[in-house]
Amino acid sequence: MKAVIFDKHAAPDVLVFREVEKPVPNDNEVLVRIFDASVNALDYRSIRMGIIPKKRIFGADIAGIVETVGCNVHMFKPGDVSDCGLGGFAEYVTVPERALGPKPADISFEQAAALPVAAITALQALQNKGGIRPGQKVLVCGASGGVGTYALQLAKIFGADVTAVCSTKNVQQAYTLGADHVIDYKREDFTKSASRYDLIAAVNGSYSLFAYKRVLEPGGILVILGGALSQILKAAVIGPFMSAGSRKIRLLAAKPNPADLELIVGFVKDGRLKPVIDRRYPLSDTAEAVRYLEKEHSGGKIVITVI
Repeated sequence: MKAVIFDKHAAPDVLVFREVEKPVPNDNEVLVRIFDASVNALDYRSIRMGIIPKKRIFGADIAGIVETVGCNVHMFKPGDVSDCGLGGFAEYVTVPERALGPKPADISFEQAAALPVAAITALQALQNKGGIRPGQKVLVCGASGGVGTYALQLAKIFGADVTAVCSTKNVQQAYTLGADHVIDYKREDFTKSASRYDLIAAVNGSYSLFAYKRVLEPGGILVILGGALSQILKAAVIGPFMSAGSRKIRLLAAKPNPADLELIVGFVKDGRLKPVIDRRYPLSDTAEAVRYLEKEHSGGKIVITVI
């Protein structure tokens, strides 16, 4: 099969398009023929940190059709349509049964591949860490990327008054997705304004924790779920000390959750949540897709078209 493999000796990209052996599922695994996959910040950050998958194939989000199953698999059978998995930058992947969820017929493969990591990250940031409630003033810093576009929409679904922070080119998109207010960070620094927020989802940016905390209401919560690596590290180290008062700083480490994925899929089916696709790349151009996500301010998800 064709796949994109990590090769530390390759140049100029360490992700190379090659022919590799097609995987065979064990007794507890499912073999999925991948139709679409999507790129996440997790991919390039893992490369930077030297965290390489055992089979050297990145890609945490997939959508495809089940081809074969192990003898202990009961939820799926050949021909079932599934989304979510690992090793997605390839034509086929084997994954544990528990890592998959059924794809509804009225959601496309492309939409399904764009959902799991980004949408679940946004959901867990707002619900689990942020405790979002109707009527709250919520700020999404970095509202134009994969996670950000979901966070903006989910905050509206939960009844919040949403302020989106993004670049000039994505201002109109933020309004289209439902933002009540949009701040172009190239023209205005929200950390120096008089506005205050009950919940801030820091998806992107490199603002200091002190700047974020300054614009929190008493009892407000800042959730760090992305941004500069230095910002994430500071949140992990000094966030607990800065949370001594009523304003809290929390760091999210999102985890796969079938119930969360089911909720997200339900929102997509009823039309309240829309996967925003910025660009599409063929499998052979995956290295370029990862590089684009790392270097540019994407306007949504980056999809890899396998079939």
